[in-house]
Formats: sequence, C-alpha cells, structure tokens
Amino acid sequence: MKLAVVRSGQPDQFVELAPTKIIGIGVNYRLHAQEMGKGLPSEPLMFLKPPSSVIGAGAAIHRPAGYARVDYEGELGVVIGTRAVSVPRAHALEYALGFVCVNDVTVRDLQAKDGQWTRAKGFDTFCPIGPRIVAGIDPGDLRIVTRVNGAVRQDSRTSDLIFDVPTLIAFVSAHMTLEVGDVISTGTPAGVGNLEVGDIVEVEIEGIGTLANPVAARPS
Repeated sequence: MKLAVVRSGQPDQFVELAPTKIIGIGVNYRLHAQEMGKGLPSEPLMFLKPPSSVIGAGAAIHRPAGYARVDYEGELGVVIGTRAVSVPRAHALEYALGFVCVNDVTVRDLQAKDGQWTRAKGFDTFCPIGPRIVAGIDPGDLRIVTRVNGAVRQDSRTSDLIFDVPTLIAFVSAHMTLEVGDVISTGTPAGVGNLEVGDIVEVEIEGIGTLANPVAARPS
C-alpha cells in the first residue's frame, strides 16, 4: 500500500507501507477505560494485529456474519521510520516517520469469549490505515473523531492518552524490535460501537486527515 508522506503541508515522498507487525495498545484512554469497566493500567497493554489485516482508505471492511458487535475503534497510528531497539523515551519521536489514522476493528463477542484478542482483531480488512503519513507534527494533543454514516461516535483528544506516544515507542521497543514501516496503534477513546453492513466509518485526526471505509459482508 503506497502512502504519501507529508511534511509542512506538502507531499515529501511516497512510501510502500508494509509493516512486519501492527502493535495495538489496549485501554489507553482514561474515558475508554471507564467505558469498558476497567481500571487504569500500570503499563501499556500490547497486542498484535497481522499485516494481512491492513487495508487502505476506501477499501471495504468485511464484517463477518453471526456476531452482535463488530466495533470501530478510531486511533492515532505511529509509523516507524528508523529501526528501534530499546530507545529512550527522550529520543523516541526521532524514530517515528510520521502519524496516520487507524481503525482497530474488533469482534467484541470474540474478545470476550477468547480472553485474548488475536482472533477478535485479526480478521482480514480489520486494520484500515491512512489516508497519508504526516511527519513533523506534535502527537500530544490532537483531536480524534470517529463518525459512522456522518454521526459522531467518538470525539476526544490524544492528551487523554494514559501512555503518550514517546512512552509507547520506548516501551514497545524495550520488548521487541520495531522495524521500519511497523505501526503502533495507540488506543481508542470512549464511544466504541457496532458497525453494520452498508455503513461508512470515518476516522479523522487533526492535522492528518480522514480515513473513510465502507462496511461490506465478509465473503463466504
């Protein structure tokens, strides 16, 4: 998937985004923790989404049948630009190529049933990323809004993150090597909810743009 890298408002280059892994962070907004009935974590809660789940802007999210809740989760994504191993928090942002919108689609039924999140979050098409990579912005206080069919469902700011972006890069790189093109999806705000076939879901992040995807039935 090719994405433009934008600096100072202008496309700087195009890159082929092919992450070896997508590292998701669970329960990382204060109000979302309340929404899910969870306490605040003492350290970041990591999970992995497979590269096969990645799609671009405009591609369809395939909703599997038979589940009550297939949720959108609008998130700020960090694209790694320099191989990172045990990087210090003070220099962590130097390892980021830039920032994107991510939709961490999740079958909530399976998340509860399995007790871990691989199947719930790992379906093909369950990780829309885009619409571009924006470099040189401060990720510390960006507005993030998710809409379904034009109606606002999530509206928050990255300043509500429990663990901020530099902390996440440092933490993840202390446990696994971050390769160029890997993506850290930093967690979702309050307001998660179900997607139905025929919906259009949009994730908009201040300074980055809007990632829009239709929802279609999963092919049999």
